[in-house]
Amino acid sequence: MERRSFLKQATAGVAAGAVAAPALAADLPTIKWRLASGFPKTLDAIYGATETVARRVAAATGGKFQIGLFAAGEIVPTPGVLDAVKDGTVEMGHAASYWYIGKDPALAFDTALPFGLNSRQQTAWMFDGGGLELMREFFKDYNIVNIPCGNTGTQMGGWFRKEIKNLDDLKGLKFRVGGFAGQVLARMGVVPQQIPPADIYPALEKGTIDATEWIGPYDDHKLGFNRVAKYYYYPGWWEGGPQLSIYVNAKHWASLPKEYQTILEDACAYAHAEMQAAYDVKNPTALKQLIGSGTQLRPFPHEMMAAGYKIATELYEETAAKNPRFKKIYEPWKKFRDDQLQWFAVAENRFDNFMQAARTGKGRK
Repeated sequence: MERRSFLKQATAGVAAGAVAAPALAADLPTIKWRLASGFPKTLDAIYGATETVARRVAAATGGKFQIGLFAAGEIVPTPGVLDAVKDGTVEMGHAASYWYIGKDPALAFDTALPFGLNSRQQTAWMFDGGGLELMREFFKDYNIVNIPCGNTGTQMGGWFRKEIKNLDDLKGLKFRVGGFAGQVLARMGVVPQQIPPADIYPALEKGTIDATEWIGPYDDHKLGFNRVAKYYYYPGWWEGGPQLSIYVNAKHWASLPKEYQTILEDACAYAHAEMQAAYDVKNPTALKQLIGSGTQLRPFPHEMMAAGYKIATELYEETAAKNPRFKKIYEPWKKFRDDQLQWFAVAENRFDNFMQAARTGKGRK
């Protein structure tokens, strides 16, 4: 099956490809592709995933398969990445599929949904739980072959100029947030705002918006949100395990030698793991720096999250009832999520909760 082949390649392929480079150099063609990223270079952990892919693909092919990288806006703006790959303007792209749910809400499954999968569960679903097959079938209509390539781990809930103590504090709140999260929050009284990344800081500084979500401590600290918003909320319940993807134009993929297809998938698998490792290393230090500079860390009120969960579930059921493509993915995805929650409750959560209590001394008798 496709997913099993993908996993076997991921565990063995890149190193083997590097060993075979002399033979590849002699027998396979020289190819130069362009990759349009939906991210700026300043997001070095995310943009760095494409640098990793390009570097490892070149190394494994003896330099015969070269991928030129272009940051957001250099060829196409972020909103245009999906269509650029679909139409063959570029051979590849790197983006978050949930940006494009205006085309079809089912695109969100390739990244994240509110109260969905955490990063490990998302990876498990894609690589060995049927997700890759479902999403590749879905992406055929977009003339795209998708490859998982990165995950940030659970993101933060964002920066707020005022404290959120209850649901009433959300009424009329102008919050830079999009996708399904925006739809859920809108039903809670929030006024979702769609603002390009470069405009977020001045909008928050001037009070044009009251709050913004972005990624997490490492990236948020660099953007300086802590200078214009005091309260930093967690968790980003709409992004429990947001996955990024490489898009490959289907026609170009079909023309790619099988050896190069394998090497590209292997390089993406490596970058997929490396991205979350980078965030797991960098976020703790960045969070300490933010708190040290006066940031007030706050958990979202339980009643807010409970209301959000109820609304999100209703929204998914409504969407599935009127969108067969969404329903085809949603039903097995929901079962997978429920099974994962049962399993994590048995071992993972118990271990994690004990370790947190032990660290703070609350677990001692």
